[in-house]
Amino acid sequence: MAASKKIRIIIAFAALYLIWGSTYLGIRFAIETIPPFLMAGTRFLLAGLIMYAIAWSQGMVKSSWANWRTSLIIGACLLLGGNGGVTISEKYIDSGLAAVIVAIVPIYIVVLGWATGMAPRPTPIVWLGLVGGFVGVGILLGPSLRFSSNDAHGPAIGMSILLVSTFLWSAGSLYSRVAKHAASPFLTAAQQMMCGGMLLLLTGALTGELRRFHPGSVSILSVASFAYLVIIGAVVGYTAYIWLLRHCDPAKVATYAYVNPIVAVLLGAAFAGETLTMRTVVAAGLIIGSVAMVITAQQLRARMEPPISATVAPAD
Repeated sequence: MAASKKIRIIIAFAALYLIWGSTYLGIRFAIETIPPFLMAGTRFLLAGLIMYAIAWSQGMVKSSWANWRTSLIIGACLLLGGNGGVTISEKYIDSGLAAVIVAIVPIYIVVLGWATGMAPRPTPIVWLGLVGGFVGVGILLGPSLRFSSNDAHGPAIGMSILLVSTFLWSAGSLYSRVAKHAASPFLTAAQQMMCGGMLLLLTGALTGELRRFHPGSVSILSVASFAYLVIIGAVVGYTAYIWLLRHCDPAKVATYAYVNPIVAVLLGAAFAGETLTMRTVVAAGLIIGSVAMVITAQQLRARMEPPISATVAPAD
């Protein structure tokens, strides 16, 4: 039985690392011919309905209006602000670079947790990791700041969007820790996905994406990528994540935060022709190493104080 559980844990971690790491490339291909907010909104609305069906099959669909209100707030932060920002940013920057910047979420969470009194003051080694992570972001962002403001496709736009969206994701994740949720984690996920999906669709409609969307021009690659993001990225990936949180230390589950960017960079270079410059390699190494330092320090501290919970990355 122990060996069987170990195999399931290995498979679940492999799914978490590979699936969530690949969603960045999936987003890039999906938004080539599908408007970003409409794509993301439809993706999470469908995934939410599927997760709701799973919760219903388990007889766990009882929820209060307070739970729905909480899901609306979290859906706004995590999916509209967080994943919506990731999706839009990939109109301006490579998918691998987006994944590297998103890796700073655990760093944001440590800072926000301390600032709001939800977590203890960071230790010196955590401070070192925080500084290293933001230096890595500065290395990535620095050259793009020299671009002309008239360059609508400058990388500075995409990276700036990501810095804001990862902040919103982190704030929503911290709120999620103290908010009241439905008893079933699958129902909670379903509610958040449905609320976030509706908000994304509304944003797409308000920004004129409906007028610019032409179904006949959607490519097969975009359709296939969209289906992958719904079924594999959202449903399978999230199910693996929930299962791991119930059977493993959350700090170990959080290792996806610095494995996903590596997977995303490699896939982007292999299948989308994304350029891997020395500057990106150095910055990625600094960010990922800093995040690993922060998470490891939190794990070591867990014996005496409650750890900062692992959170879903914006591209899940």
